[in-house]
Amino acid sequence: MAVTDTTQTPKPDRSGDEGGMLYLNRLPRRIVTVYLPLGIFVFVLLFPFYWMAITSVKPNHQLTDYDNYSPFWVVEPTLDHIKYLLFETSYAGWLWNTMLVAVASTFLSVICAVLAAYAIERLRFQGSRMVGVCIFLAYLVPPSILFIPLALLVFKFGIYDTHWALILTYPTFLIPFCTWLLMGYFRSIPYELEECALIDGATRLQILTRIILPLSVPGLISAGIFAFTLSWNEFIYALTFIASSENKTVPVGVLTELVRSDVYEWGSLMAGALLGSLPVVILYSFFVEHYVSSMTGAVKE
Repeated sequence: MAVTDTTQTPKPDRSGDEGGMLYLNRLPRRIVTVYLPLGIFVFVLLFPFYWMAITSVKPNHQLTDYDNYSPFWVVEPTLDHIKYLLFETSYAGWLWNTMLVAVASTFLSVICAVLAAYAIERLRFQGSRMVGVCIFLAYLVPPSILFIPLALLVFKFGIYDTHWALILTYPTFLIPFCTWLLMGYFRSIPYELEECALIDGATRLQILTRIILPLSVPGLISAGIFAFTLSWNEFIYALTFIASSENKTVPVGVLTELVRSDVYEWGSLMAGALLGSLPVVILYSFFVEHYVSSMTGAVKE
């Protein structure tokens, strides 16, 4: 006759399981710990864009008349500010100049940063860590200190008031940051892949182009996005090295051309700022997955 084992396995006590997500089962806790902080973050993040949007379509008589009109809503929207910005100013040219300078300086900076980061992280020469630290410290130098000696070089080479003045000076702060960013990404790639390629007779250039770069696409995209954003929003160099209206970038053109003494074209200013921020937003939306992957990790062994 079989004997039935009546012994029951005790269930694990999960009352003190604080490492999981069980504490979010209750609605009040979810509201306090998830929904409320997320709602505050989204509000703070999107409110400036909302303010720019309503100001760009708000008639002039509603901009300061808070007694009769709400500052947070538009009663009679108009497109006059946008028409003035697009057809009575050189905004289209400023947008093209900004795009050209940002793309060219980003491309040049990423190429130089790839070569520098690969040499520092993969060649293992003596003093490489110190070189990497010095490159990162170069990024911390304020542009307000560098633009004075750079202005002398710009005038000396005869590129003042040209696109080259910005394309060749922006890498002074883009290359250090991109190099530091790619150094961390290249460090996460296993050295065994490179050693196997060396055994098979591959050169350093072949290893860089056929092994390292294909595995570093998220890191390259992340560095490119940062470089493009910094170039797109740069103000000091563009204000110093560009004088003519047709060669100005969006940050400088909107400020200098739409502010006349004490007269501020607030509607056109906000429309220009809003339209000028859209390319960066679109860029981030297309490459957000690669950007997140580069921040969370690279290649696993």
